[in-house]
Amino acid sequence: MRKKRSGEFEPVAARRRVPTRIAGFRSVDVLIVVITAVLYSIAWPTLPVTHHVSGPLLPIVSALAAFPFALIRLNPALGWAVSALSALVIPVAFDRVSGYDYPWQVVHILVLLALLFAVALRSPPSVLLLAWVASMLVFFAYMPGSDGVGWSVGLTAVVVFGLLIRWLVLSRRQLAQQEEVSELERTRRTVLEEKAKIARDLHDVVAHHMSMVVVQAQSAQYRLDDVSLTAAQEFESIAATAREALNEIRGMLGVLRSDGQQWQDAPAPNALDLERTLHASRKAGMDVHWTVTGAIESVSDTTGLAMYRILQESLSNAARHAPGAAVTVDVTVGPSTVVMNVVNAPSPNGSDALVAGSTGGHGISGMRDRARAAHGWLHATGLPDGGFEVAVHVPRGKPISPASVVTDYLA
Repeated sequence: MRKKRSGEFEPVAARRRVPTRIAGFRSVDVLIVVITAVLYSIAWPTLPVTHHVSGPLLPIVSALAAFPFALIRLNPALGWAVSALSALVIPVAFDRVSGYDYPWQVVHILVLLALLFAVALRSPPSVLLLAWVASMLVFFAYMPGSDGVGWSVGLTAVVVFGLLIRWLVLSRRQLAQQEEVSELERTRRTVLEEKAKIARDLHDVVAHHMSMVVVQAQSAQYRLDDVSLTAAQEFESIAATAREALNEIRGMLGVLRSDGQQWQDAPAPNALDLERTLHASRKAGMDVHWTVTGAIESVSDTTGLAMYRILQESLSNAARHAPGAAVTVDVTVGPSTVVMNVVNAPSPNGSDALVAGSTGGHGISGMRDRARAAHGWLHATGLPDGGFEVAVHVPRGKPISPASVVTDYLA
């Protein structure tokens, strides 16, 4: 593989296709030049047999008959024009040899027909109509009687044949484009079906159980006897956390069920929601302490969303792997960079500590991806005392727009 300027790598197969294509074009050009040279080599020595031309003019008149063929690929309309004008001049300027019935050399006639065919293949309809009519008039003017009619029919056949090939090629291209569009549509439909299946599974499994958690937590103080005020508050905190999770699940379900043409209207979480998450975690029973330094409202939406999701995952990991441990969160908003450190102490009950290189889940790699998406970096590592630290450095970006909608990281 070879590195391109943009920093991406270009496959070797892609590099090999370009020289092949260029070589193909050069071979066609070489073939045209060879054919032109052959026609010229035929036209020059046979010209004295067909027309009375002085010696010094032989190469010039022969060139007028053969050289326009060299333009058959580059500019067939121009080549036809040169050949047609020379066809008008040569019969007037030079007399035919006795016994020769045609006003032009055979080479000249072949070149004119080939160029007319190329015009039918490649030129606009107006240019083709002009070339066809002008060619018939030239043949009518210089061909005797019925020969002119026959040649006009032949010219028309050449034009019709060229148009048929042209329409065939265009129809094949349109068919290929339609097949490509159909394939893209089938792929898009498959993706939508998979997304709908994921949405159904997510709704059936997660949303159902979360709804049951909300119902049980809210009704616990009425269903159970002797529920203390502290326990009732704890149940209410659990219900509030579950309702928030349900709201986010609904947002993800909306993304999965949409066709990708419309964005969600609900605003995504941003840096202003960090403290709300920390308060919710404290209400849920976690020993969380935090400090926020700097103007948190100046953090951009993209950076704020990444920080919010990373903080969520960090708190979830701490609650899962070190239940009951103290968690310290420090957020510092600098002139251009936001730094967030989440440190949890070792679990007091001896639970297994989270290992940064573990492969049991995708939490840490997902946090790194979110930090990279915000053009920052994340470092997660275990501490010597058995705790765990997550350090995030991301650019502050532009100030938050309350009406902005960021859905890149909702899923």
